[in-house]
Amino acid sequence: MPRRSNDRRRPRSDKRNAPRHKDERNNRRNFAGGSSGPRFEENRQTIGQLKATERLLDGIGVPEPHPFAPDDFQLEALEAIETEDVLVTAPTGSGKTWVAREEIRRLLAKGQRAWYTTPLKALTNSKYVEFSAEFGADNVGILTGDRKENADAPLIVGTTEIYRNQLFDAMREGEQVRTDFVILDEAHYLADEERGHVWEEAIILTPPRIRILLLSATVGKAQEFADWIEEVRGSKVRVINRAGSRPVELRAAYLSPGLQLYPLFDEGGNFNRDVEQFAAPKRQSNDGRRFRRR
Repeated sequence: MPRRSNDRRRPRSDKRNAPRHKDERNNRRNFAGGSSGPRFEENRQTIGQLKATERLLDGIGVPEPHPFAPDDFQLEALEAIETEDVLVTAPTGSGKTWVAREEIRRLLAKGQRAWYTTPLKALTNSKYVEFSAEFGADNVGILTGDRKENADAPLIVGTTEIYRNQLFDAMREGEQVRTDFVILDEAHYLADEERGHVWEEAIILTPPRIRILLLSATVGKAQEFADWIEEVRGSKVRVINRAGSRPVELRAAYLSPGLQLYPLFDEGGNFNRDVEQFAAPKRQSNDGRRFRRR
């Protein structure tokens, strides 16, 4: 578009002719001094707080090595996935990915292809590194919104959006998606208000010849979910529910500015009030309302 004759442009400063400060010529810089605001003085932990920290850390360490033995739910899922779609629900750390990895190993040995989808780029990158080490870098590719490497590899790790887009592209071009098996990790994202339609479309558009393995630690109403998949895909879906607690216990704590550790919960499971001392101080507004300082 041509510029109007009365347009005004901010004049550019001529850095070549601008005078330089003496400190710049001598490659010296003036740095801002320390903050003049009040500093938080952290008290040393009491005997009770130290004992609580000891209880938090008790038993943490590297377990004794033992030969790997798959759980019954892993073997059941691995058997079912050869002829059916499978939905595995199991707590985090139970070994859901083992099922996917062993089926991928079998497919690659037969010269077939697989897709592993995740909802997060960070998780996708992590699985790409993991599978490259497991199956060899030449056999693994990655496809995300900002990363494309080895796209013709027999195993592709990518975000669910990219897999869904490939399904749309294949429909428009009248071609087949180049995979024999797809894993939808974190399948509970189907219920996400903003992104759930991506998982819905991926499931609906995946051809029946491609078997689907869905993995989730938090999916609700698993059988109802499986019934819907059967309805839209015309396939049989096996639900494998590994009920129970996490194999690896979660322990939550707060690391203070003075590098002291405080459990977030007390022995009764209630919030540990000792942590409140590190909360941002509240300030009073002119009209009497109280705000938390950010």
